[in-house]
Amino acid sequence: MSDLHLKMMRLALAEARKGVGKTAPNPAVGCVIVRDGEVVGRGWHKKAGTPHAEVHALAAAGAKAAGADAYVTLEPCSHFGKTPPCAKALIEAKVARVFVAMVDPNPRVSGRGIEMLREAGIAVEVGLLAEESRELNLPFIKWIQTRLPFVVLKSALTLDGKSATVSGDSKWVTGDRARREVHRLRGRLDAIMVGVGTVVKDDPLLTCRVPGGKDPLRVIVDSTLRIPLHAAILDVQSKAGTVIATCSADQAKMEALRARGAEVLSCRETDGRVDLTDLFAQLGARGVQSMLLEGGSHLAGATLRAGLIDKCMIFLAPKLVGGAGMGLFAGEGAFLMADAIALEEVRVKRVGVDLLVEGIPVKPKSQNH
Repeated sequence: MSDLHLKMMRLALAEARKGVGKTAPNPAVGCVIVRDGEVVGRGWHKKAGTPHAEVHALAAAGAKAAGADAYVTLEPCSHFGKTPPCAKALIEAKVARVFVAMVDPNPRVSGRGIEMLREAGIAVEVGLLAEESRELNLPFIKWIQTRLPFVVLKSALTLDGKSATVSGDSKWVTGDRARREVHRLRGRLDAIMVGVGTVVKDDPLLTCRVPGGKDPLRVIVDSTLRIPLHAAILDVQSKAGTVIATCSADQAKMEALRARGAEVLSCRETDGRVDLTDLFAQLGARGVQSMLLEGGSHLAGATLRAGLIDKCMIFLAPKLVGGAGMGLFAGEGAFLMADAIALEEVRVKRVGVDLLVEGIPVKPKSQNH
């Protein structure tokens, strides 16, 4: 594939990134229209229910779209939903070729948009920068295939593996730049989840505090409804709501929380605690594609043991706490190193004075049956 094609698809991916965190339950998609080597139109999907990336790009290109090449990060849709099919729009605009990064994993679309274009006599090339496109929409891909959210575990640790001192103090493990990066992450994901212990101890707001960022849906796992009615999270003025997930039958506390503006979500109980698989399924059913798991150690440990973490983002601070302190995961862990959960696709980058380690957790072979 020529350098020009790669360059134009990278431009389309840059357009798509503008929509990350804003399009659920739709994917983030970008499109660039190119004629005679010149970009004549570009667009990105801004919000579910609004025109898709191709429509914006074609509108910008106008008559210049005829005979042009279209670069799209995801297969153009072929069905009528809240908007008309984009494959039809490309056909009507008389584009000459369409370069598609990846086939849409949505069964309603998968391959049909490409087929529609080819039947209209438009040449279609598939697979240009497919991996980059896949990574951009990992939450959508998981959600469309399983109806479960893509879960990102975020934590901050010292070099000796402590998330807090022996007194419980955790402000702050990392530096300013790492904390800003976390707020940007909050703005890109649909929901943020913590355990009630974190609410009781830290009284967080769980909002996105970067310019232009959106607040995620706030989810508190509170099996016995011990969240204080004066918790700061119940006073947050935001378009995003607060959900209290519980298996408690305390109707009086439920009504008190609803009166404070929170939604109470009843979940199946397992060993006296909220069944996380049931909770995640309920969140997925309401269109939550991505979720940031921020704390605390008991919730993180339970989520890890349930195999529900899709990606880890661990910030490592150049500090040593010493002594007992507090680690990332509470509860039962691996007995043998051979049983430890490994991370694949590992990336390490510096964020201010800290290091960010990212990876995909993989179940050890000893646990595969």
